Amino acid sequence: MRVTEEQKKTVILYLLEKIRENREELSRHTAEVFHISQNTVHTYLNELLEKGIILREKRGKYSLAETEITVCLQRSLGELKNDTDALNKYLEPVIRDLSPSVRSIWRYAFSEMVNNVIDHSEAERLRIRIRRNYLTTQVLLTDDGVGIFEKIRNHFGFESLDDAICELFKGRLTTDAAHHSGEGIFFSSKMMDRFYILSDGKIFTTDKYEDSLIADMGGDRPGGTSVMMELSNFSNKKASEIFGLYTNDDGGFTKTKIPLKNIFDTDPVSRSQARRVCNRLDKFTEVELDFDGVGWMGQGFAHQIFVVFRGEHPDILLNPVNMGEEAEAMYRHVVGSASLPG
Repeated sequence: MRVTEEQKKTVILYLLEKIRENREELSRHTAEVFHISQNTVHTYLNELLEKGIILREKRGKYSLAETEITVCLQRSLGELKNDTDALNKYLEPVIRDLSPSVRSIWRYAFSEMVNNVIDHSEAERLRIRIRRNYLTTQVLLTDDGVGIFEKIRNHFGFESLDDAICELFKGRLTTDAAHHSGEGIFFSSKMMDRFYILSDGKIFTTDKYEDSLIADMGGDRPGGTSVMMELSNFSNKKASEIFGLYTNDDGGFTKTKIPLKNIFDTDPVSRSQARRVCNRLDKFTEVELDFDGVGWMGQGFAHQIFVVFRGEHPDILLNPVNMGEEAEAMYRHVVGSASLPG
């Protein structure tokens, strides 16, 4: 069959994805998927080799060519004064050929994360590593300052690190309200294909396929904080559309989504667990509670959220989604009981 330029682009991007995944029998597999000859696939592979997009490891085995920049900035040398210098000097040259929408996302996320280091971490050093291949760009920021989760826990008096990390699901959390909105981590994590924060022995991570997740890293708890961000160079995301998912017509950050399965190790049952979820929800006008992966919920948990909290905050829209049969039955039970006279 005759392959159009658009089809060729699709085949090449597929090839590159499979190279990244270390797919066996690459040319045969690709030929079968697209109903083209293996000779055509080999032609494309040779073009990618000539352009330096891929490298040949051995016969039939390839890898993506990659560029990497690593720098270390020091506060004592005046190198941590603002995010603009690091953005223009290190990231902009790497992303200048990408689409305007992708560059806009990178400028926002990079600036927000570097500013967090400058203003909150008390770090002396910030290590920036930028890696790019044909498919993706990845940024890793590592500082030697106060761990972000521990700082949030201490500032707000939370009982545990998990309580502190839980607040990152909601957004609008800052230890310096006079100078920061607390939206940077929330929106940056939504814009990226992969995003994680590693600090204080805990990992806060999210990617384009999964909702956010809290996990224990295990082993020793290193100091400082690491933030990793990755985005496809061909992403169709737009920063304005992502902001629009969580803001009202005036641009206010009024919505949040809470994936319950990633907050609790077991199905939630108690009022104390519900109060943890409801903490600071009065900052929003619309809250989506995602029950995906939650088998059921206890009556105390359901009553505290959907009767007590809802009764105390009638102007806040609580929208439960992805409820299974057992969770929905408990929801209907507590809501129905609350509406009965007497």
